[in-house]
Amino acid sequence: MPELDKRTRAALFRDRLTSAIATAGANRSSLARETGVNRSTISQLLDEGAARLPNAHLAAECARALGVSTDWLLGLTDRPERPGDVVAAAVQMTKAARTASDDQIIDWHRESAGFKIRHVPATLPDLFKTEAVLRWEYDAFLGKTPDQAIRAMRDRLVLLQEGLSDYEIALPLHELGALAAGTGYYQSLPVADRRDQIDRLAEACAEFYPALRLFLFDARRVFSAPVTVFGPRIGVIYVGRFYLAFRESARVRLLTEHFDGLVREAAVDARHAAEHLRSLEVAG
Repeated sequence: MPELDKRTRAALFRDRLTSAIATAGANRSSLARETGVNRSTISQLLDEGAARLPNAHLAAECARALGVSTDWLLGLTDRPERPGDVVAAAVQMTKAARTASDDQIIDWHRESAGFKIRHVPATLPDLFKTEAVLRWEYDAFLGKTPDQAIRAMRDRLVLLQEGLSDYEIALPLHELGALAAGTGYYQSLPVADRRDQIDRLAEACAEFYPALRLFLFDARRVFSAPVTVFGPRIGVIYVGRFYLAFRESARVRLLTEHFDGLVREAAVDARHAAEHLRSLEVAG
């Protein structure tokens, strides 16, 4: 902002203090009580033509009482939000029910209809898990029943079928390798269910391409935590028990660039994903 002389800054302070009082539904008396000064002190700050600025303590107390930024009251910024409020608005912590099958993710998908959605899943894409795999995963989970997970998966599949958004999914090659071999996370998943799951993924890649593009990357070369980027609006990092959701454009852009890097480094391009899946040998 341009440098202001004292009289101009005092007039700006007076206008902004008046506006903040009205927005907060307060008055001179209530502000005086909240800030611990006499009503006459507040009146002097608000009197038309007064060139008085408050001391730092009173300015801070007025800002606290009215829920605005001290810098905004003093004309040092055009943003009335307090720094903590700016951070809270830009970064939202939302509880995660278990995986991307929960209601919050569904809401974010609907909010972002029409924009490209980029996704790095925690395991396999929930959108294309078979019912057998979902039941295997959720049978031991207390927060959501298998039937609820299946309904959530179907809801998201409808969004894809409606064609409102394109989907790009980046998945590490070792995830599919573990699924085929029945190792690690998938050790207790029956061989028939693993084979059906790979077939389902291959069918989805062929059926929905190019609206759906699956890229397979080598985690020895690049790494990604579970991330979903909903167009230019929301970037979400999944940490297990909750999501970190970013709405500030620069943060969303950084997550988008991260995803684009996974695509550039993909060992298997989306055009060949179905072929790669069909080539996997499922261990018995």
